[in-house]
Amino acid sequence: MKKLKLNNASYRTLISNFKEWLAILGYSKSCVKYSPIHLQEFFHWAERNGHAELRTILRKDVTAYYDYLRQRPNESYGGALSNASLNSHISALKRFNAYLKKHNAKPLSIHLRFEKRDKLETTDIVSQEEIKELFEAAEHSYVMRHVCLRDKAILVVLYSCGLRRNEAVHLNLGDVFFAKERILVRQAKNGKERFVPINRYNLEILEEYIYDGRPMFYKPNQTDALFIRQQGGRMGGQTFKNRLRSIIKATGNPDLMDRRITPHKLRHSIATHLLEGGVPIEAVSQFLGHTSLESTQVYTHLIKEEP
Repeated sequence: MKKLKLNNASYRTLISNFKEWLAILGYSKSCVKYSPIHLQEFFHWAERNGHAELRTILRKDVTAYYDYLRQRPNESYGGALSNASLNSHISALKRFNAYLKKHNAKPLSIHLRFEKRDKLETTDIVSQEEIKELFEAAEHSYVMRHVCLRDKAILVVLYSCGLRRNEAVHLNLGDVFFAKERILVRQAKNGKERFVPINRYNLEILEEYIYDGRPMFYKPNQTDALFIRQQGGRMGGQTFKNRLRSIIKATGNPDLMDRRITPHKLRHSIATHLLEGGVPIEAVSQFLGHTSLESTQVYTHLIKEEP
């Protein structure tokens, strides 16, 4: 929704200052990026509903805006916004209130409860047979071979290594340790680095991409990034999503194409597959970089009980 235009100059200034404030306080890159975008959507809605000034927005208006969010479609996948997305919008407004208080301005009247965390369902998990289909489809997911090699490498880090999308974005060439069969994750969600094991088969996929595919991208020697865009430079998170969609489309499997398979659902899938394979939950938790076992236990209800 970042393309929404605002007529009110004061709203545009608030968004700019809010973003700068978030960055100065050291909020995460995703927070600095998306909180202002969520605030922009709120201001756009306010303008459309006759609120040219912040002081005219009352508690009932914030509630009405939230009702609007719950009904508006998800632009990326269709359907309604997920609970996680709704909570992200609420968090953005609460952070904006903190900004207003810090600058001695009257805060918004917000009385919104966070939605319950979306429960993982079996449809969120890509089966091992479907994962195999994705790897096979990556062989012909684009007309240029070097992009196909990159697509296979993307599947390796998102599924086989279970990395979060942002962790994959920030991988560098030097983070792949071939001799030790490990990948170093520096940009972890909890701020702690971790090593992720990777087997020889998947290392060979990365090796083929690094030595045969990556040099074919634009000016590969000007960046240390593992994944490069067609135009050069580090590949962004949106490109990871777009390439995954292209791979899914290349399978020709209508069931896969109809499901909302995201990079994070590949992470859910490897976690579930490891637990199904008998890997101890403590090891899976460490593999995923979770700070507590509670985060890993959400996968346990998806494991099929043996008859």
